[in-house]
Formats: sequence, C-alpha cells, structure tokens
Amino acid sequence: MLVIFSLTCFSLTPKESKYYVRMADSEMKRNPESWMLDFSKKLKWDYCNGLELQAFLKVWEKTGDEKYFQYAKSYADTIIEENGQIKGYKLEEYNLDRINSGKFLFTLYEKTKDEKYKKAIELLRSQINTQPRTSEGGFWHKKIYPHQMWLDGIYMASPFLAEYAYRFNEPALFDEVAFQILLIAKHCYDPATGLYYHGWDESRQQKWADPVKGTSPNFWSRSMGWYAMAIVDVLDFLPENHPKRPEIIKVLTDLCYSLDKYRDPKTGMWFQVTDKINEKGNYVESSGSAMFIYTWVKGAQKGYLPKEFLKKGKKAYKQFVKTFIVENSDGTISLKNACAVAGLGGEKNYRDGSYEYYISEPIRDNDPKAVAPFIMVSVLLNK
Repeated sequence: MLVIFSLTCFSLTPKESKYYVRMADSEMKRNPESWMLDFSKKLKWDYCNGLELQAFLKVWEKTGDEKYFQYAKSYADTIIEENGQIKGYKLEEYNLDRINSGKFLFTLYEKTKDEKYKKAIELLRSQINTQPRTSEGGFWHKKIYPHQMWLDGIYMASPFLAEYAYRFNEPALFDEVAFQILLIAKHCYDPATGLYYHGWDESRQQKWADPVKGTSPNFWSRSMGWYAMAIVDVLDFLPENHPKRPEIIKVLTDLCYSLDKYRDPKTGMWFQVTDKINEKGNYVESSGSAMFIYTWVKGAQKGYLPKEFLKKGKKAYKQFVKTFIVENSDGTISLKNACAVAGLGGEKNYRDGSYEYYISEPIRDNDPKAVAPFIMVSVLLNK
C-alpha cells in the first residue's frame, strides 16, 4: 500500500521567497506524491528520486520546515519494507544507478533511528562486495554494460560509499572511492581539451569505443557534471590526511578550469556537447550547467577549489536563472532545457555516442537531474 503524503494545504509560494523554496514547492505541487518525481507513473527505486529528495532534505535543513523532510520520508516509507528490502531493487543487476538513492537514507536514519533505513543502506552497501569489475578493479557501470566505466557511475556509487565509510567506520572504503575516481580519470581524460569522455570500454568491443583508447567519441556535459559533483561530495567525507586527496583535488581543479573555457559567450552556460559550441543543433543544457555551478560554488566554499570559483559560480548562477528559470501563471516556477536521458550502447536503439546522438535525445522541463543541483546550489548561496 502506498504511503499518502497530503498536500491539501498547498498554497502559492510568494515570489520573494528563495529559489530553493520556490522550486521545491513547485515540484511538490507538480508531484503530490514523492514517488511521482521524474515523471513516474508507478513506484520505482530510481537514482532521480534519490537525487531530488536529497535536495529536499537540504531545503529542510536550511528552513526547518518539516514538510520537506516528510516529503522525502514518504518515498522511503512507500518503497522500503520493515526488513530493509527495497521494492523493485535487484542486487544481482549490479546497477550502480541504484546505489545513489541510498544517500538520502543516511539523513532519515540519523533523525528517526528507524532500523529499516539502516538495513536498506546495508543492502545497497553489500552490492559493492560482488560488483563486476574491470581487470584493474574499476566498477562496471551495470552488469548489462560489461567492461565499461561511465563518468555517471562515479556519482552513483562513490559519494554513497564515502558517506558510509564515514558514518559506519569502514576506512577501507575511502581507498576504494579514491581508486574509482582516479581510475576513470586515467582512462577518460583528454589532454587536448582538459575534458573527460563520457565512457570507457576496456574490451574495445562496443561500437562507440575508440579501437585504441576505448573511449566514447564525445564530451557530454552532464556526464562531467556527475563526475565533478561526485568529487566535491566525496571530499566532504574523505579524510584530510588520505594520501590520494591531493591528487583528487587536482583532478577537480584542472577540470573546473577547463570547463570555464567552454561556456557559451552569450548565456555563460554550457552546451549539451561541451566542446562543440557553434555546431548546428547543439544547445545550452540546464542539468550539466547546474551541476558545474554547484561544483564551483561548493568546491570554493569548502576550500577544495580556489576562491575565484565562488565569484565565477555566483555570476554563473545569475546567468542560469536568467537562461533557464521560467515563471508560470499558477505561481510555480519551471526549469527548462534539460536533456531527458543519454547513455551508451544498449540492445534497443543503440546509442553510439555520436554528436548526432547526443543532440537528438529529448529535451524536457523540470527534469530532476537539473532541478536537484539547482536547489542544492541555491541552498549553498541562500538564493
């Protein structure tokens, strides 16, 4: 039976409210039940739900308004059984995406001490014990994508594992997290641009893989956004004296300087295919842009990045609002121009990683992959 979270008292949010409040309230109005996030027609355990509900918990922490906590909690209580089993989750699929949603459970467990959240966290943690790996030890992105590492996967697993290591005293996991971040950097980094290719196939068997390097052929902004966010979130928990910390910070810093070179001169935002700024069909894309701004702001605030990135991030935030935020007639706000989905390979409608592929994927409004980082950076900036 679904847990019903009532929004019968929902009222219009004043326009003078902070953007993190306005966007969260708008999303609650669009999605009266939290399992409906990401345009869901049925209940599913999905990284997008976890991503956005983590943002809601940031709004709760900032405002103290219990409705945001309850909205997040209602999803967990709808999908997690008392024994910690998660409806629809199959460990044997070895899908890194499924781990990401576990992050918001840490906060729920900390506040409620409900053991079912701890059991669900342990279940997700256990997936890593037998996750298939490349010959060097890199996590396969999914079992159905053998021998492949994607930038996306670093975000899906590493911050969860770093927080688990911190909260439950498993220091060996810090080494694992650092290893995964640096291994994909080794294989996906392009020295000519300073950017990172979306994916890498160790076997070189995928049609999208370079026969020599194994990399996918293009730079997709959101994939680098996932990677950059993963690093700043991991650094919150990675010990100050960890031997790989300086190397990871250098990867982050170098990437952020490189990204600054690929902004649209008109809007200050980033394109769907990052380096092809003037190519026909390319467009400024909101999810990747939000992720980069979040990375700049948080990285600078926390001291992971040079202070100049806070100034850059604040300016870029204003440009983001001007470019992507829409005022609706019902008092809500929307966030436009997000790529709905993009990946590599697959059995149906093979995704070849070409420029034409990336610009052909659907574009939609209020995608959680843009909404969540926008809410989180708005909280950081108190905007």
